[in-house]
Amino acid sequence: MAATAQFSLQIPFPSSHVPSSSSSVASRRLRQNTHIPKTLFRPILSRPTNWAIRMTLSPVDQKQASSDSSSDSDSDKGSNDVDMAKLVDFLYEDLPHLFDERGIDRTAYDDYVQFRDPITRHDDLDGYLMNIAALKHLFRPKFQLHWVKQTGSYEITTRWTMVMRFIILPWQPELVFTGTSVMGVNPKTGKFCSHADYWDSVSNNQFFSPEGLWDVIQQLRIYKTPDRETPKYEILKRTAVYEVRKYKPFMVVETTGDHLAGSGGFSSVTGYIFGNNTKTEVISMTTPVFTEAKDPELSKVAIQVVLPLDKDFSNLPEPIEDDVRLKKMKGGFAAVHKFSGKPTEEITREKEKVVRSCLVRDGLSAKPGCLLARYNDPTRTWSSIMRNEVLIWLEDFSLD
Repeated sequence: MAATAQFSLQIPFPSSHVPSSSSSVASRRLRQNTHIPKTLFRPILSRPTNWAIRMTLSPVDQKQASSDSSSDSDSDKGSNDVDMAKLVDFLYEDLPHLFDERGIDRTAYDDYVQFRDPITRHDDLDGYLMNIAALKHLFRPKFQLHWVKQTGSYEITTRWTMVMRFIILPWQPELVFTGTSVMGVNPKTGKFCSHADYWDSVSNNQFFSPEGLWDVIQQLRIYKTPDRETPKYEILKRTAVYEVRKYKPFMVVETTGDHLAGSGGFSSVTGYIFGNNTKTEVISMTTPVFTEAKDPELSKVAIQVVLPLDKDFSNLPEPIEDDVRLKKMKGGFAAVHKFSGKPTEEITREKEKVVRSCLVRDGLSAKPGCLLARYNDPTRTWSSIMRNEVLIWLEDFSLD
């Protein structure tokens, strides 16, 4: 096989938002390449060449191709024997570098690769790389790759989470996107020739999606989150109503509360961290304050203050008050709905019902009860920018 092959004009491109089990192919007229200064993409471009050759040739043929690459002509033809398993392995290694200084390997993509997401489209490699560079410089994205699978003869699907901050706005809002990318492979070159993103948070993923634009705008609102230690979690999936998070275990000090949106018992648990314990030790304040309802009727309530993450039973003093206790939260999967405003009992219970209804619709099994997370001091924070969350623990969750 030749070292540089002519790419096919038939570009595999998904026709719906659900990845199919076989590749979907659509013809499209190629646009003239747009010239963009390559200094903008220097970290992305500085990668080895001849990637497609080594992905599609046997080791013996690779050696021969390396010696013949300088003499290839325009009449050379690509190979139809694309090693899709190697492409899957390649994406596992390459995509985590999407937004770092190393960048992705541009030689793995056709010059006229087609990119689509609900609000963006590009029909050449320069536009594709420009989109990556713009996201990198404006949003500082954190990209997590969950899995890569072959889903068609010349199609690979990836699942990912992307968390980013819009750094040019004074309040630097956090934007979260989760979803899948369906990547078409050109059988002539063994390179990627299409890339379509499908967000979990919108139903209409076809460009241009007003629903997708509204999803972005909604995430630009102001939420005041104190700069304090908080339980660690990763976001696995974000829908229009809730996020699925995986929490690590954490410690709380708790006592009996009055009701879900109430503050009964708050002085007792804060008294513990302010020194009312067997060692008179002052413990750092964290966020949020939880109220946990443990029964389906949301009537048996405990109020909880999160303890610093480096604390456990071995290095925490005992409470002095009889009704104050230490507890280790096991963590696990949770469906979380974020909202602003004053979290009254009525509003909190209504939010819990909405989330639980969506979980039933989505086929997820929820545990009884819920938690209300309050991140702000209500006496010092405007209600319009408060960050509140309703959290429901899940029995299990899988991204497969």
